[in-house]
Amino acid sequence: MTTRIQEKLDVVRNPGMPLELDWIESVQVNLSALERRSATIPSRRSIKKQWQAAWLLKAITCIDLTTLAGNDTPSNVKRLCAKAKHPVRLDLLETMGVSDLNITAGAVCVYHAMVPTAIAALGDADIPVAAVSTGFPAGLSPFEQRIEEIRASVAAGAREIDIVITRQHVLRNDWESLYSEVAAFREACGDAHMKTILATGDLSTLRNVAKASLVCMMAGADFIKTSTGKESMNATLPVGITMVRQIRDYLDQTGYKIGFKPAGGIRKAKEALAWLAMMKEELGVEWTQPHLFRFGASSLLADIERQLEHNTTGRYSAYYRHPMG
Repeated sequence: MTTRIQEKLDVVRNPGMPLELDWIESVQVNLSALERRSATIPSRRSIKKQWQAAWLLKAITCIDLTTLAGNDTPSNVKRLCAKAKHPVRLDLLETMGVSDLNITAGAVCVYHAMVPTAIAALGDADIPVAAVSTGFPAGLSPFEQRIEEIRASVAAGAREIDIVITRQHVLRNDWESLYSEVAAFREACGDAHMKTILATGDLSTLRNVAKASLVCMMAGADFIKTSTGKESMNATLPVGITMVRQIRDYLDQTGYKIGFKPAGGIRKAKEALAWLAMMKEELGVEWTQPHLFRFGASSLLADIERQLEHNTTGRYSAYYRHPMG
């Protein structure tokens, strides 16, 4: 069995590598330089007119359209899947001349209980279902239970698994335990791609974020992801730059490409453009494609669709015209 990513792009999957503590301990982060760098991205990158519309359409293809609420029901998951298959109103696509591009969201992300509903609702659409797992969002359920949760979601048909790490391993600098945990999760995922959530808002320092990023990649992560969306601090550009520079170092050392997923608090089209600009500048154009870049978002799509309507009509529409965005 191969995944959608491998079928379409023949990506060589990260096999992981032995834990190299000397590499981990050598990691440094220049906070002031990082903050200056992150401040330049939204201020220097202004994309207008048809070029803005094109980048926003690209952003849609990178969205993991997400619902992770305690009151999720089959009906709202079905509506989310319908939106994932047709994320932009047909009249807007026709006006822009792109109705033949078959634009869809990158994935649909749900709790395990909603995986069968999402798979049935997506039908023949080539949109993977991602399941959050391992005691999301805290990651503090018994270890064997977390492993079984992964296996259950894969057996139910999830093609991507978003796991959460045990934050205390990072806070205690217990890199051996973090490595062993993530490697075990990767083994349980089998052919399903594993996105490793660092919950960066809980990790105290950017140096911890950088070290945890490297350890998770060494343990076999296919993606590293900023946040669960439940922390007090979620995706920020300084955190993003810290993580993608570890992706670049890992690529230089091993030759394997790791994906990146910012999640939590990304709600505006202009924010999506800033993240795409950062990825292009730091890692290159390939990291603006959905096999290596995703947004974890529930409300971002509505603002992108409103911006696309403004580009075609000169007017902003009300949010209710773009349900489940």
